[in-house]
Amino acid sequence: MNSASPQTHRTVALVGASGSGKTTLAEALLHRAGAIPRTGSVEQGNTVCDHEPEEIARHTSLGLSLAHLDWTGPDGTAYTVTLADTPGHPDFVGAVDAALSVADVALITVSAVDGVVAGTRAAWDAAAAAGVPHVVVVTQEDKARADFRRVLAELRAEFGEHLWALELPIGEEAAFRAIADVLSEEAHVYDDDGTHHDEPLPPEAEAEEHAMHVEVTEDIVSHDDAQLEAYLEGDEPSASELGRTFAREVADGEAVPVLVCSGVNGTGVDRVADLVCELTPAATDRDGRILVGEGSGGSELKVAPNEEGDTLVHVFRTVADPFVGQVSMLKVLSGTLRTGDKLRNATTGVDERIHGLFRLRGAEHVTAGTLAAGEVGAVAKLTGSPSGSLLWSRASGTARPAATPPRPPVYAVALEPASQSDDEKLPVALARLTAEDPTLVVDRAGDQTVLRGLGDTHVAVAVERLARIFGVKVETRPAPVAYRETIAGKASVEGKLKKQSGGHGQFAVVQLTVSPLPPGDGFEFVDSVTGGAVPRQYITAVEKGARDALATGGPQGHPVVDVRVELTDGKTHSVDSSDMAFRTAASIGVKAALAEAGTVLLEPVSSVTVTVPNDLQGAVLTDLSGRRGRVSATEAASDGRARVVAHVPESELTRYVLDLRSITAGQAELTITPDHYAKAPSAARA
Repeated sequence: MNSASPQTHRTVALVGASGSGKTTLAEALLHRAGAIPRTGSVEQGNTVCDHEPEEIARHTSLGLSLAHLDWTGPDGTAYTVTLADTPGHPDFVGAVDAALSVADVALITVSAVDGVVAGTRAAWDAAAAAGVPHVVVVTQEDKARADFRRVLAELRAEFGEHLWALELPIGEEAAFRAIADVLSEEAHVYDDDGTHHDEPLPPEAEAEEHAMHVEVTEDIVSHDDAQLEAYLEGDEPSASELGRTFAREVADGEAVPVLVCSGVNGTGVDRVADLVCELTPAATDRDGRILVGEGSGGSELKVAPNEEGDTLVHVFRTVADPFVGQVSMLKVLSGTLRTGDKLRNATTGVDERIHGLFRLRGAEHVTAGTLAAGEVGAVAKLTGSPSGSLLWSRASGTARPAATPPRPPVYAVALEPASQSDDEKLPVALARLTAEDPTLVVDRAGDQTVLRGLGDTHVAVAVERLARIFGVKVETRPAPVAYRETIAGKASVEGKLKKQSGGHGQFAVVQLTVSPLPPGDGFEFVDSVTGGAVPRQYITAVEKGARDALATGGPQGHPVVDVRVELTDGKTHSVDSSDMAFRTAASIGVKAALAEAGTVLLEPVSSVTVTVPNDLQGAVLTDLSGRRGRVSATEAASDGRARVVAHVPESELTRYVLDLRSITAGQAELTITPDHYAKAPSAARA
């Protein structure tokens, strides 16, 4: 195993639509690098990156998987590469965000058969939000109906003319065994073992390749004054000189190379590794970013990847392993991390010790003595460092990684433990699960535990992991709608408690006026007692009793909100009165007022934002109308799509994310945020 060098290290996030060949490409790269003896397949469930049982069963990536390899470039430079294979399913976009938060480059895979689809746009947008350079790889060029030229046209139409094909396939579908190198104007012809030899371009490819060569060359030299001057004088730069200039464009986001390969027959795979290493910035070429300070704000601080600086480590993803416990994937932003180091978690305040560093190759742990600034690895048993933590050698200060895009949950289920033992273990298991994946959210709805995520598959996989990893079995059912009640009118009542059972009794009388408040005002307690009818020491107990009654629920069985309780008078006893007596009397009085005046059922209403292509806006509006949605705005998004904002009752949103994906063929972006309560129609049911 070569010792990693940050100057030649690359962390490459493989992102793209589901089914676009990310995992297959990772497998081919690992095999071509000699890291694995043979390639597995997603269909057979034996790939390096899709190693979790849930992934094998579904034949798709569901989490973030790292795979380390060593690569030697054509000039003999030794590189270390960490592939971060990510899911294409929209439910697991949190894993994409985690990978991009530490990546040096985003390798966006696009199927030569399917072309640009909704998942391609999502991957592109995520990479752009993370601010990392892009490289596009057109995969599956060996498949039936593969069409590189069509896909290239789609890419440039969707993302801009700054996408440049550096390779052209010579032959497609089953005949794809060679590539035309646009910069060197040579043909790379592949043998069965995945290696290639160079030949002159075949006559049928010369014209197209040369035209592309001229276009790319003119774009490259326009970014370098010396090269441009030489080019205008008829002296064209060499392929290596063009490559160096083009690499600066890639790093600055001014150009995106488009490559082509087949992960199945190996054609072009080595060139993908070569060009990613040659054309993208090294781990030490980009500063990290953290937020320093308390609260939700904090000031942004750039962190230079200096091996001699303070040790600063970003824990970007944690995974529960049934054999070794928690495995934390991490990137060293500054300094050098060594086994045995003791660091403070600047995000949670917990002290952690590094028990043993390793690099990941799927489920395999490859021992690493140290990790220098810019490198990615892993460590086990950092129990106090959830995903999104920063470990620091400094003894004080609060910090966290720079913010990733918020991914609010849009789908929920209620969890019903299968046994008393499962019920007891559930809170701890859920805490560990959400520490791994911040896009999972747990809350309570009455006496029920609700698990929220980004879709039905996201939640289903979480439930499977609860059973497999943590030994907690649960049943799921639709999440309850959090209805509320409010008093329908004003009522003046007496709350009275009078008991005598030997010794001290219990006595308290309160006169209350209970009335509605404006929507959203919550609860108000007013003390209007005069003359000491209720001693001052019991006033707080009266307020607590009123709150007890409202929380217990009104006549329709739901917590009561937006209520004003006024204490106007009362009676006390010198011996038998107490805090508890007045608390109980107040609760009795409030319940009597709710029964007398009646209550109005309130339903939660959420703010829903949907961003879709313009031609799908009408279908979205029609569907929202059918869900009792009230559209508050329709506007043009910055990328030319349409954005629809509406208020929709929560009861109509149970499966909305799934229905929306069906309506829009997965092209919609959705956020759902709780907004307010409104009077429910008479047909509403809890």
